[in-house]
Amino acid sequence: MSNQDKIRQLVELREKARLGGGEKRIESQHSKGKYTARERIEMILDEGSFEEFDMFVTHRSHEFGLEKQHYLSDGVITGHGTIDGRVVYIFSQDFTVFGGSLSETFAQKVCKVMDQAMKVGAPVIGINDSGGARIQEGVKSLAGYAEIFQRNIMASGVIPQISAIFGPCAGGAVYSPALTDVVIMSDKTSYMFVTGPKVTKTVTGEDITTEGLGGATVHAEKSGVAHFRADDEEEGFLLIRKVLQYLPQNNLEDPPIIECNDPIDRLEDTLNEIIPDETHLPYNVKDIIYSIVDCGEFLEFHRHFAKNIVVGFARFDGIPVGIVANQPNYLAGVLDINSSRKAARFVRFCDAFNLPVITLVDVPGFLPGSSQEQGGIIIHGAKLMFAYGEATVPKITITLRKSYGGAHDVMGSKQLRGDINYAWPTGEIAVMGPKGAIEVLEGKNIAKIEDQEERAKYISEKEEEYRKEFANPYKAARYGYIDDVIEPRNTRFRIIRALKTLSTKKDKNPPKKHSNIPL
Repeated sequence: MSNQDKIRQLVELREKARLGGGEKRIESQHSKGKYTARERIEMILDEGSFEEFDMFVTHRSHEFGLEKQHYLSDGVITGHGTIDGRVVYIFSQDFTVFGGSLSETFAQKVCKVMDQAMKVGAPVIGINDSGGARIQEGVKSLAGYAEIFQRNIMASGVIPQISAIFGPCAGGAVYSPALTDVVIMSDKTSYMFVTGPKVTKTVTGEDITTEGLGGATVHAEKSGVAHFRADDEEEGFLLIRKVLQYLPQNNLEDPPIIECNDPIDRLEDTLNEIIPDETHLPYNVKDIIYSIVDCGEFLEFHRHFAKNIVVGFARFDGIPVGIVANQPNYLAGVLDINSSRKAARFVRFCDAFNLPVITLVDVPGFLPGSSQEQGGIIIHGAKLMFAYGEATVPKITITLRKSYGGAHDVMGSKQLRGDINYAWPTGEIAVMGPKGAIEVLEGKNIAKIEDQEERAKYISEKEEEYRKEFANPYKAARYGYIDDVIEPRNTRFRIIRALKTLSTKKDKNPPKKHSNIPL
C-alpha cells in the first residue's frame, strides 16, 4: 500500500467514525429534537478548536454477537477544545452507537480525558445521552462506571465539572452527573432516574411516566438534582458557556475578572424605599440583586427549587461572586430543609473555586412543623452553618430586614467568620420577632388581663417596646457584630470596596484529613 493509499484510508476511516451508528440513526436522533454527539461538541466549543482523542477505539467484547458489530469511537466522543479561548476537556455520549451504552473501552476513553484535565487543571464537560451500561459486557461496564465515579470524586473541588443531560441517563449512569458541580437538563428530551417506570411498577405498584419519574421539571423543581432546566439543547449550550465565564480553570486560580463599564459608585435610590414599612409584607429580593450587580446580570442556580432562597453568580466591578439571598416573597424567606441544602452546596461550590460569597439576609427563622423536624431540619440547617463556617473566601453579609434566632447565625454571621457584615437601617437582629418574644416574656402578665381591649393594648405596647429596643441593627452594631449600618442606595459601592479590600485575604482551616460535614 502506497503512502497515498494510507492517507486515503485514514480519511475514509475518519469519515466512517464521524457517521457514528450511521445515517438512519442520525436521522432518528434529529427527529427527536436532539443533536448528535459531535454536533453538540461543535456547538459548545469555539469554532475549529476541538481536538479529538481515540477516534479509532472499538469495543473488545465477544459475547452475544457483539464481535460482529464494531463502530469507531465506540459510543462516546472525547477530546479537548476551548470556550472563550480557555481550555476545556469534553466527552459526549453518542446515542447512535449501541444507544450510547457504556462499555469497558467507552469508560477508558472518558477516564483518559478526565485524567488529562486534572493534569493540566482544566474544566471537564460531560454530555449525557445514554441507555446505561452495555449489558453484554456485564461487570466490565459496571467497573467502567466506577472508574469514572472515582475520577469525579478526585476532581471534585479541584477542577469545575459540568454535566449536560440531553437524553436518557438511568441506573448507575446518574451518579456521575450527581457528583459534578453543575447539572443541566433539557426539557422534554432528557430524564434521570436510578430505576425506571417498569421496575417501579413491578416493585411498588406505582404507575408513572418517564417524564413524571425523572424528567427535567421533576429534577429542577422537586428533587433539586438539576441546577438548570434548559428549554432546548441550544439554551443548554449557552448555559454551559455562561457558567464557565464565572469560574477559574481550577482551584489554584482566581476567577476571571473582566472590564466593567458599570460605575462602582452608581446609586440606586429605589433601594431606600424597597423594604415595606409593615415588616410582614413581602418584596422580591431579586429586585435588589439586579439593582446592585454589574449591568443587572445575575445567573441564578436552582431557579425553580426551594424558592425561599436565591443563589447564583454575578459580578461586582468585574469580579465574579456567588450570591445567597433569602426570598421574602416565598414562604416569607424562612429556611427549611431544601433551602438549607441548596444554599449549603452553593456556598461550598463558591469556596472551592475562590468566588467571594455575598449574603443578603431577610430571614424570620427556620420553618416549624413535624415534617421539617422529622425530615432532619437540624442536620440540614447544620449543613448551611458548616458551609459558611468552613469557607475561607471573602464573605460579605448584608442584613436587609429580619435576622432572627438560629437563622441569624446560619446566614453568614460575624461569628461564622463573616469578614464584613453590614446592615440596612431596616435590619432587625434579635433572638426572635416582637410577637413571639412578648408571648414568652410577658405571657403571665398577659394572661392576667381579662378585658380583650386592654390585653390587645398591653401586647401592642410591649411589642413596640421590644421592637425599639431589639428589632433594629444598632444593638448588634454596639457589640461589633455589625461593622456598619449603611444607606441602602450605597450598597453596590460598599460591596465593591469591601471586595477590593478583601482581595488579599488569607484564612486557613486546621490541618485535617477532611471534615465530617453533617450529611
